[in-house]
Amino acid sequence: MSTFESRTMSEQSMASQVAAVVQGRQVSEFGEFAPEARRGRVLRVTQVGEEVLHRRCADVGPELVGSAELAGLVDDMFRTMYAAEGVGLAANQVGVDLRLFVYDCPDDEGVRHVGHVVNPVLDERDLDVAVEVESEGCLSVPGPHADLGRAEHATVRGVDRDGQPVVVSGSGFFARCLQHESDHTVGRVYVDRLSKRERKRVLKRVEEMREQVLERRVERAEELVQELGGAEEGL
Repeated sequence: MSTFESRTMSEQSMASQVAAVVQGRQVSEFGEFAPEARRGRVLRVTQVGEEVLHRRCADVGPELVGSAELAGLVDDMFRTMYAAEGVGLAANQVGVDLRLFVYDCPDDEGVRHVGHVVNPVLDERDLDVAVEVESEGCLSVPGPHADLGRAEHATVRGVDRDGQPVVVSGSGFFARCLQHESDHTVGRVYVDRLSKRERKRVLKRVEEMREQVLERRVERAEELVQELGGAEEGL
């Protein structure tokens, strides 16, 4: 997710000063970046229109759970998410056809939520839960944002990269993140939920903003080399 998947890093830094919730569990201390990012590489972010974004992703099979391959993908996704200045990223956004997403996202109370979910399943929305209309964007729709209604509360269930059960719940901005990333794993980009007119407007703005957005991502990837080590790859 951009500013949806993209609240500013300063906002995330504020959240890091309070207790973080990592993989659904509260911890007393957590660094500026998820530790996975230090091991990861920056991958190219796919863009709206590419097939992998518009079909349901494959389940992560038992042969991958607990593997170095899956762990490496999680590492790369965290690094890529930070380079793109996002708060969430799904595997198909780096061209990988698997149901998986990572996140580092504050909620409306400033609590930071960090983790990943393999084979996520979003709980059905309780009809009594309010819908909030807020601005939403996407790293795969570089640049523009649009108002979109999402449930105020959300819960996602799945497993971690080692196959351990994970239940992640959130409200406000973080709930929006969970819904947005879960959408990606079933082949839905946020612009698919917009009216035809609004979708057309957003996609036109992408053409106008793409170059500047991608240049900034390259700059941020270079900055992360200084902050985290490693080398920037392709965005």
